[in-house]
Amino acid sequence: MATVLTRRDLAKTTGSAALGSLLTTTGEAVAQSRDNQQSVRAFPDGFLWGTATASYQIEGAWNEDGKGESIWDRFARTPGKIKNNDTGDVALDHYHRYKEDVQLIKALGVKTYRFSISWPRIFPEGIGAPNLKGLDFYSRLVDELLANGIEPFATLYHWDLPQALQDRWGGWESRDTAQAFAHYAGYVAEKLSGRIRHFFTINEFTTFVEFGYGTGLLAPGLKLAPARLNQVRHHAVLAHGLAVQAIRARGPAGTKVGFADNAEVAVPVIDDLEHVNAAARPGRARPPTRSPARHPPP
Repeated sequence: MATVLTRRDLAKTTGSAALGSLLTTTGEAVAQSRDNQQSVRAFPDGFLWGTATASYQIEGAWNEDGKGESIWDRFARTPGKIKNNDTGDVALDHYHRYKEDVQLIKALGVKTYRFSISWPRIFPEGIGAPNLKGLDFYSRLVDELLANGIEPFATLYHWDLPQALQDRWGGWESRDTAQAFAHYAGYVAEKLSGRIRHFFTINEFTTFVEFGYGTGLLAPGLKLAPARLNQVRHHAVLAHGLAVQAIRARGPAGTKVGFADNAEVAVPVIDDLEHVNAAARPGRARPPTRSPARHPPP
C-alpha cells in the first residue's frame, strides 16, 4: 500500500535531519573551495534568510471567527476558474496549526518569516468595526514567532481583498478602497507594530492588477477597458502611499515599511548596442509563471 505524504509531512520528515546534512555538505564544499583558493561569494552583513507564505495560501478557516469573504474565496468558488474546483477553505489549516508550523520554520534554521495578514479577517466588510478574534490570531502568531527567535515580516495585502469592497465600490477601481486600505494598515500597525518591526504594504502590484483586473486570470476575474484598468493601477499605488503615512502615524518610531514588487530586469546576453537597447525597451506584463487554474495566489 502506497504512503502519501503532504507537504507538511515532508517538512516534518526531512526538516531537521536533511537540513543538518545539507549544512554539513555545504560547509565541507565551502571549506574545500577555500582550501583550493577559489573565490567564495558571500552575502553582505545584515542579509536576512527567511521563508514566506500568503494568507489565502495557507490559513484555511475561511469563514471562522468572524472572518469576511475575500475575492479569492468568491473566485475559487466560481466554476471553471480553479482546476478541480479546489479552494483555500482549509488549505494547510495554518489558522489552527500555526504553533506546529512555527516549529517547522524553526527546524529549517531560518530567522525571519514573511506572512500576510488577511484584510477581511481583520475587517470583514473592509471597513467598519474590526474583528478582534481575527486580530488575536495574528497577535498569537507573532508572539509564537518571537518566542522561537523568528523575526516577523508582515504583508498587509497579498491579494485577498474583502469581497464587500469589490461589491460596493468595484474594488481597486475606487479611491475609497485605497483609503480603506490605509485605515486598515494604520489599525494593524497600531495594534501589532510594537512586535512587528517590518511591514510590506502591497505584494506584487503588476500581478494582481494586470491579471486580476486586466486579463481575468486571477481574482476578481475582470477584464476592464484600458481607462478603467489605469484607475486600478493608480489606486493600488495610491493605497501604498496612504498606508505608509498611516503606519508612520500610528506605529512606533523606527517601524520599517515598503512594498514587495516583482519587477523584471532584462540583461543583454551580448554586450553590443543592439542588444543593450533591446534590453532597455519596456516590455509587457507576462502571464503568471504558475497557472491560476492550478494554483491560488502564491
